[in-house]
Amino acid sequence: MDTITIPQSMLPEDARFGSGPSKIRPEQIEALDCAALTVLGTSHRQAPVKDIVGSIREGLVSFFSIPDGYEVVLGNGGASAFWDIICASLITRQAACSVYGSFSGKMAASAASAPFLEPPVLFESEPGTYCVPERTEYVDTYCWAQNETSTGVQAPVYRIDGSREQGALICIDATSGAGAIPVDIAQTDAYYFSPQKAFGSEGGLWVAVLSPAAIERAEGVRRSASLEGARRWIPPFLSLTSAIANSRKNQTLNTPALATLVLLNEQVRWLNENGGLPWASARCRRSSDIVYHWAEHSSYASPFVTDPAARSQAVVTVDLDESVPSANVIAALRDNGIVDVSGYRKLGRNQLRIGVFPSVEPSDVEALVHCIDYVVERL
Repeated sequence: MDTITIPQSMLPEDARFGSGPSKIRPEQIEALDCAALTVLGTSHRQAPVKDIVGSIREGLVSFFSIPDGYEVVLGNGGASAFWDIICASLITRQAACSVYGSFSGKMAASAASAPFLEPPVLFESEPGTYCVPERTEYVDTYCWAQNETSTGVQAPVYRIDGSREQGALICIDATSGAGAIPVDIAQTDAYYFSPQKAFGSEGGLWVAVLSPAAIERAEGVRRSASLEGARRWIPPFLSLTSAIANSRKNQTLNTPALATLVLLNEQVRWLNENGGLPWASARCRRSSDIVYHWAEHSSYASPFVTDPAARSQAVVTVDLDESVPSANVIAALRDNGIVDVSGYRKLGRNQLRIGVFPSVEPSDVEALVHCIDYVVERL
């Protein structure tokens, strides 16, 4: 394939549109530079680092308008580790899990592999759609993803009718939705995410907003696991009560990546200064609308998610006509410095996947779709 050169005037100012890691803003790099001689390389149990963790926790309380009694808890390992923490520390006997993509499926797989739990009750729908668990007898924990990163599907977050009466928790995987999609935290008991998406940071950390009921459940599970003859095992690394205790001291159980904390703290500050979650979600909605409108009016592209109400405003998936190989489009864009618009490999579709998190300028999204048209016209 001949090289296609997009005119410089057409290119986005920042051409990173990854649905995995989000782009890092220049102000975050400046914060990292300032921390180089004061924080990086120091103990995470000393005041300078604990002050950053405290700032993050306070900032997120404000950002999410967290109800009284809820706590912001940080831990090591990323949201993938939190799937196992839910199994080890929150599910008492049995969970109900929705599966409508790769990442919602991984939470269900974790619950299914725990030898001390009953097999989870599964609610499944095809990629490109979503489903929310229904009230199920004997279930004590309901799990689903607010945003399925692999397919670009956005699901509602609410308390399932009757779940509170049965004492069940609502656990929401919000990794690619937190900070980009509106949420009422009071409708959840564990709203957890990694900071490398809307919060413009690096991986290796998880953040969870926990309700009093979730905190009480974690303590109860810990006590029951310590009884003589108990089948349950809580690995120290997956102990939610340990993470809670450490977070109350503004630290994590194990040494965190300090650069991740610095980047996260700066991003939370920036988001709050600009208007918090209402501002961030409106900005993401504006960017996603640009892509959906373009795809709906394109002769060769169409939104993968057919139901407009289910379309993500954080990760946009667009199918291309078979006559337009996505691999060629992606390669041509990369030749021009536009990166990370590949579809999810396991989904196996002729598709583009575009991250439109708060750090992405809507004007850059507008430039992107024009660049895609320019490339396709010349393939």
